[in-house]
Amino acid sequence: MPNANWSGGHYTEGLTIEEAMNPLALLATGIYDNPLEQQTGAPIRLVLPWKYGFKSAKSIVRIELVEQMPKTTWWQQNPREYGFYANVNPDHDHPRWSQGSERVIGEYGRQRTQLYNGYANEVAHLYGALSDRRYFY
Repeated sequence: MPNANWSGGHYTEGLTIEEAMNPLALLATGIYDNPLEQQTGAPIRLVLPWKYGFKSAKSIVRIELVEQMPKTTWWQQNPREYGFYANVNPDHDHPRWSQGSERVIGEYGRQRTQLYNGYANEVAHLYGALSDRRYFY
């Protein structure tokens, strides 16, 4: 997001090395046997199915390995709402709404939100006691 109109500079997102190395973390270059288009994140897009969507960065320009936790864009914008870890956890509500249930596209009613979007068996070990998604500097 190099032309974003906010004073924080380029869009920045971050993962731990353990998250990035998880087999569910994908760098996608295409979808349904077709290359990604610009509006879907070309040339390369990060896919993290157990996290909130803003962690799935589009149109990656650079990947850096850093020693300190980076100050990510959304976390800088509002650290009370967008924590660094940003995991889907129905037991920890967003400050303005419940995360306990969700509507599924194409279905009626609501269902209980699954921990880590249903990938708890594959990723829960990455977080240990880090059950809360709100982390401050």
